[in-house]
Amino acid sequence: EYMGILKMEGNMFLMKNKEDEKFNQYWYSKETIEFIANEAITNGKKIAFLSTPSVYYSIKDPAIRAASRVFDIDKKFASDPGFIYYDFSMPTTIPKECQGYFDFIVVDPPFITHDVLGKYVETIKFIQGPGCKILFSSIKENEEFFKTKLGLSVKTYMPEIPHLIYQYCFFSNYDSPGLLAPNPK
Repeated sequence: EYMGILKMEGNMFLMKNKEDEKFNQYWYSKETIEFIANEAITNGKKIAFLSTPSVYYSIKDPAIRAASRVFDIDKKFASDPGFIYYDFSMPTTIPKECQGYFDFIVVDPPFITHDVLGKYVETIKFIQGPGCKILFSSIKENEEFFKTKLGLSVKTYMPEIPHLIYQYCFFSNYDSPGLLAPNPK
């Protein structure tokens, strides 16, 4: 075990869950999932996983997992007690107990348009607690949008998403040694 996630040859989530085109799902690589999971549990204890089930299901620390939630539209995850049905077109249709609750938020929207990203910004502002750290995945061209809307800046580490044709970046409102270093892949 490594910092609350299992280091294994394969990632169980990736082995059990195929990407679903109808939800525009493109999973991160195993290494990127481990990287994000470690960022999350190093910097937060009550973590919101917005459209990032691959990372949520890779968290093995029982206390962090119990205090965290995965927000997703794919109801195949609904049996998990931490699942919250999330449709970005209704950004604040979220249980009241989530308002101002989270200290770390991981976000990877299915689309990169400002209209969709704006809905995620509404959700983030609704659920973030004081001092909340945010790790957002999108294309570099959205840098100004993230800086203006959430005070995020682009980071050096770039996620690996094997079946996506363009390169994503991470944006965050905090720095860490991992985010400031290039992805070794």
